[in-house]
Amino acid sequence: MFERLFGRGGTPAAPGLAAARNVTIGRTVVLDPLAWRRFGGALLFPFDGDTLQIVAQGLVELDGGGFIHRFYTDDDIMLQAVSDDREATALTDVTLFAPWRSIYPSTPWERPAWRQRLMAPGFTDDGLPEYRRLWFGDEAERQEPVTFWEDLHDDRDGIVDRRIYQTCMLFGRDVEGDGRELLLAIDMETEAREVSFEIMIGMALELGEFRA
Repeated sequence: MFERLFGRGGTPAAPGLAAARNVTIGRTVVLDPLAWRRFGGALLFPFDGDTLQIVAQGLVELDGGGFIHRFYTDDDIMLQAVSDDREATALTDVTLFAPWRSIYPSTPWERPAWRQRLMAPGFTDDGLPEYRRLWFGDEAERQEPVTFWEDLHDDRDGIVDRRIYQTCMLFGRDVEGDGRELLLAIDMETEAREVSFEIMIGMALELGEFRA
């Protein structure tokens, strides 16, 4: 799945990347699992660990300003932090995502069909209930998804190791106990034009629910 996003490089000591609240390549992130366990069986979130070993890092510069900092484990868990600056000095949003399903299209018409699913006001898949569109609201029958390049790093030298073009949309559903589960649906294309469709399930984290 996300093997295309990152390799398995080392972790040189000289920092060249931002550290979001001390989170960066080579660090261990300690999570408070009560962040999701308090919702019991209401969540489908497919992760129940309490630590993340960060082996790769991504950076997205948004067209409208702001940055997305992504931190990946060896088993494709993604900690995502949004900030107003490249240095990630003040985070405005933190989410934790785990992979649900990867699809590798084998026919040319699968990709347009997937794009249509990203544009719809609701999203579902095998074994999943319906999640409603969060970005831009779910009132419109069709909504163009968000697109961006993600720069991926295998180590902390600051040199981009690979880039992935992504077309994505965020959906969510309310769960019992005043919670919300997130679904990130992605069309992912490498610079070598390898394409996959990814579904990730996640949830928001408070700043006090993780540390590195």
